[in-house]
Amino acid sequence: MSKIRTAFFCQQCGYESAKWNGKCPSCGQWNTFVEERVQKDIPGKQQYEWKNNDGPNGRTQKIINLSEVITNEEKRLLTPDNELNRVLGGGIVAGSLVLVGGEPGIGKSTLFLQNALQLKNTKTLYISGEESEQQIKMRADRIQNSNEQFYLLTETSTQTIFSEIKKLQPQLVIVDSIQTLHTPLIESAPGSVSQIRETTAELQRFAKESNIPVFLIGHITKDGSIAGPKVLEHMVDTVLQFEGDQHYAYRILRTIKNRFGSTAELGIYEMTGTGLRQVTNPSEILISQRDDLLSGVAIAATMEGLRPLLVEVQALVTQSVYGTPQRTATGFDLRRLQLLLAVLEKRGGFHFGVKDVFLNIAGGLRVEDPAIDLAVLCALLSSYEDNAIANKICFAGEVGLSGEIRAVNRIEQRIAEAEKLGFHKIFISRYNKKGIDLSKFNIEVIPVGRVEEVYQQLF
Repeated sequence: MSKIRTAFFCQQCGYESAKWNGKCPSCGQWNTFVEERVQKDIPGKQQYEWKNNDGPNGRTQKIINLSEVITNEEKRLLTPDNELNRVLGGGIVAGSLVLVGGEPGIGKSTLFLQNALQLKNTKTLYISGEESEQQIKMRADRIQNSNEQFYLLTETSTQTIFSEIKKLQPQLVIVDSIQTLHTPLIESAPGSVSQIRETTAELQRFAKESNIPVFLIGHITKDGSIAGPKVLEHMVDTVLQFEGDQHYAYRILRTIKNRFGSTAELGIYEMTGTGLRQVTNPSEILISQRDDLLSGVAIAATMEGLRPLLVEVQALVTQSVYGTPQRTATGFDLRRLQLLLAVLEKRGGFHFGVKDVFLNIAGGLRVEDPAIDLAVLCALLSSYEDNAIANKICFAGEVGLSGEIRAVNRIEQRIAEAEKLGFHKIFISRYNKKGIDLSKFNIEVIPVGRVEEVYQQLF
């Protein structure tokens, strides 16, 4: 009988060690090492259920020259969900392994159950290790959709799962969730680092050899990262993050990694009583419909991937009560806010050092586009002066440390989006004027070069 091998794994990052450590050398966390059995000999179980003795496409694997490889155009399965197609880079690629992470209750299971039910001509297997058949049926009834090609399996053992897959021969597999699966080849609890790594490796081999796409729904930790070892994200082809505030109706599907498309794409959904609804024009939901002019509000023309968005920036500047002024930002980088306040203090002569500053991106969106700088700056000035910015004005520009307004990319798309939504003026960098034809736009484009020019134009 062979000896069972054990190792110690960090439950935060998956670092493997031969002995117990108080502090993880990789992530620096304390008391996270747990001993796990990593190898278990099971006679007759080393051969996976779906595998044949030959490699994929009926040939034995061998070393070949790169010039001998025959490439075909990627076969993509288009779903009725255009937002999901966009985030995946144009549809589901055959043989791809996609990992989807998100907070509990945010709508991950609802999103993929809804998409599976909409794929009428695709034989789909939905594997659930967390819910019973009755619970999934209740959610499907709430979504008000049915599909004769949709099959359900409530199982956590990978050997049983692969045996059922071999019988059904599905065209798409959805696993909810990867933390509940376990393989008999590893003797440790489901959800442990070694189990997650081995079950994902088995599903990866299955997806590549059978050419069937697999979606893995995963949990996230309290700091927002996907639970399990970091190698989990390296093993899959695509990593999607489903995020949003549970107090808002809107959800955002963001690409973290994609081997088949751009990582800058974004999908927006609205949570309703009958499932998730696609939001085709997100600018309308990110701008509040108000009649009165309010100080501290500015509209930014930003880009998320190839999609132009207009978002509302809200700022509040008040007299500081304590010795150290507060700086709070929601949906915007706090360090970037401090940088913009320093620019206004140094280049504009505004005394923000004795003011509390609060900044919010409306709608629960988090924006990292530097082109939002100009709108943030104008919202801060509007609240500082308690003077509202006129309606139908938006901004697109990056602010430099010397107070100059820098050029941003895709300026024509930003201008076109502002014009489409009925805005009358847009402030851009004067360095963006080169190479664009402003005569084709009906909106008034105002080029500015420095912070002082913007202040004089607005106030």
